[in-house]
Amino acid sequence: MSQDTVAPDSSTADTSVRLHGLDALRGGALLLGIVLHALLPFLPGMPWVVTDPTPTFAVAVPIFVIHLFRMVLFMALAGYFGAMVLGRRGPWRYLKDRVTRILLPAVVFWPVSVGSLALLAIANTAWRGAPAPEAPDAATGGQSLLMLFTPAQLWFLWTLTQIVVNALVVRAVAHRLFGPERVRRVVARAGDVLSSPGGVLLAALPYLAGLVIQGDLTGGGIDAPMTIVPEASSLVPYLGAFAVGWALHSSGAALPRLSGHWVPYLVVAVATTAAALLAMDGWALPLPVEAALIAVAGWTWTYGLLGVCVRHLTRERPTVRYVADASYWAYLMHMPLLILGEILVADQPWPVLVKLGVVLLATCLVLLVSYHLLVRSTPLGRWLNGRRYPFRPHPIAPVGREEPDGSTHAGAGAVSSAAPGTRTAAP
Repeated sequence: MSQDTVAPDSSTADTSVRLHGLDALRGGALLLGIVLHALLPFLPGMPWVVTDPTPTFAVAVPIFVIHLFRMVLFMALAGYFGAMVLGRRGPWRYLKDRVTRILLPAVVFWPVSVGSLALLAIANTAWRGAPAPEAPDAATGGQSLLMLFTPAQLWFLWTLTQIVVNALVVRAVAHRLFGPERVRRVVARAGDVLSSPGGVLLAALPYLAGLVIQGDLTGGGIDAPMTIVPEASSLVPYLGAFAVGWALHSSGAALPRLSGHWVPYLVVAVATTAAALLAMDGWALPLPVEAALIAVAGWTWTYGLLGVCVRHLTRERPTVRYVADASYWAYLMHMPLLILGEILVADQPWPVLVKLGVVLLATCLVLLVSYHLLVRSTPLGRWLNGRRYPFRPHPIAPVGREEPDGSTHAGAGAVSSAAPGTRTAAP
């Protein structure tokens, strides 16, 4: 029977265990996006909705580091969880799930998450007398209609949808040409190679290619696409990251192997990040060399964080799990709240750290309260997270057992995850 039509492996589903480390890491990658956007008003020369009158280059380092690995890590986790869901549900249910929980939120939440930012920019100009931000395509012209409906911070949902479609097409063609079993063996072997000590260099190649295609490295990583039209400079590295995650899932030894070498990966990550920062700060390096430093730094951060979370976050922590569950809603809704907070504190005579702390604390508080009251126990929560939890006044109450198919937490590319060494028939 073709793998495309075989039912999910019930024995695998029944014995699956939620990987709490990967769950926390996926949520952390989304929440780091909120931190990144909170830092941007203080970066000198940054074209942002709100420009703080007390800019400082001190924020450049955390912005650079977060930008290095955050979306590579997220896309790798999306590939890992995608292989898992596909193995349990088959390609059509997987595609339907991604359209429902990835593409549809990108459209439905756009008016509030992105469209409202134009009103906030107008309010910033009216309240503070600040100049209106320049339109992103003003210098080049064209694309005005596409830019009018730019996905902005929701770009990754469109890119992930494009990646899923590409992955399913490639998988279907490969199955037709070579057969499911041979494809499965090849992908599992790829996962073994990618998780070997030198495999991180292979994983970094699509990232390097994307940076070379992009050409401009002043942002320190892959620039987000400004429209919903696929761009090679972002699609290539993130499709590569998705494929790496997919292969890691197919190899039962991959995550245990990474968990045993997380210290060397993070040491290399810090060293290559420092070198990339120095290169951007004045070292005259050829573009491919500088791009290689950035790519290796991004992927060693990714492998190191995967390893440390799999090794040390092995049991459920109710607070961590709750925040991970809330992270998708928080990211979808954070930008208007964050921008409003940045406008309100911009002209206050406070230190940068105080402004940053006040805005982040207020934004996160509103997001968590709204998640608990409006999302977690409602149909909206079932749509976004794949499960509707019973309402409890205490937000960190136990959530109970996993659902039989392991689909407790779907979110933006994540579901409950099988334990290291457990395989499902995915490739």
